Amino acid sequence: MTPSPNNTTVKIIRLGGIDIGSNSVRLLVANAIPDRNEVLFKKSSLSRLPIRLGEDAFLKGKISKRNIERLLWGMEAFDRILKVNGVEWCRACATSALRESTNGAEVVERVNAETGIQIDIIDGLEEARLLFSTNVLRDFKTEEDAFLYMDVGGGSTEFTLLSEGAPQASRSFRIGTLRVLQGTDDKNEWKAMREWLKEVVSGIDEVAMIGSGGNINRLFKMSGKAPGVPLSRDYLEAQYVFLQKFTPDELVKRLDLNTDRADVIVPACKIYVSAMEWAGSLKMFVPKVGLSDGIVRDLYRAHFVETA
Repeated sequence: MTPSPNNTTVKIIRLGGIDIGSNSVRLLVANAIPDRNEVLFKKSSLSRLPIRLGEDAFLKGKISKRNIERLLWGMEAFDRILKVNGVEWCRACATSALRESTNGAEVVERVNAETGIQIDIIDGLEEARLLFSTNVLRDFKTEEDAFLYMDVGGGSTEFTLLSEGAPQASRSFRIGTLRVLQGTDDKNEWKAMREWLKEVVSGIDEVAMIGSGGNINRLFKMSGKAPGVPLSRDYLEAQYVFLQKFTPDELVKRLDLNTDRADVIVPACKIYVSAMEWAGSLKMFVPKVGLSDGIVRDLYRAHFVETA
């Protein structure tokens, strides 16, 4: 409990969100602090493990014994972090890598049996719903008619069209950075994404993108822009051309990228630039939120918000 300005006590609610993605696994521990008519979410800790489940899923169709063991070690460590922080509620969500693996259900059962952590394998629409729940528009001052929220992961890309403050359409495509890197992306899926984007923005005068994911966060950091200032499509196109000049090892040395970021940042640029072109968007806002942020906010609404 902490005292509030009017000397009443405020209960701090500790929540955890685990994002089991194709490129990495993340744990966010956040404090939910009721403040008058809203709730403040403050990050307590963030852990990221470079377990590339997608390397198995998209090439071999199943998660290898080695990566199952690594995932188990990671979940055991996360369980201790949750306990140390006194987390009251936690949800673990797995996306395309476990979703598409033939042994995904087996992996989930083993993790639950050995660590007590229950993993929900979610589809693209649920992933988009959780991402949208972060209320990404609140900190941006802009006059666009609509926004297209996109999250680029290792195995899939999720889109949500936002208009008049509410989601109007959502869709997930099996296009991600690891698929592009491995050459397992499907031309027909690219075509479907292009056609959907053109159709969903037809009749809209001006649409801005909102980007989510580790790669766009890194690109934003590299730009040196102040929070809330969007990246231009020209900037992302220039970065796409520039970054292709170097090997992943050179990017680690020149730009201080993590090794598991250096080889996927170029495929990420390709996906972002393509989506912006097809949607006719000239700028992208980067709120620096992800699936784990959406999970903790959704947990708070589910367990601590009274419904009529």
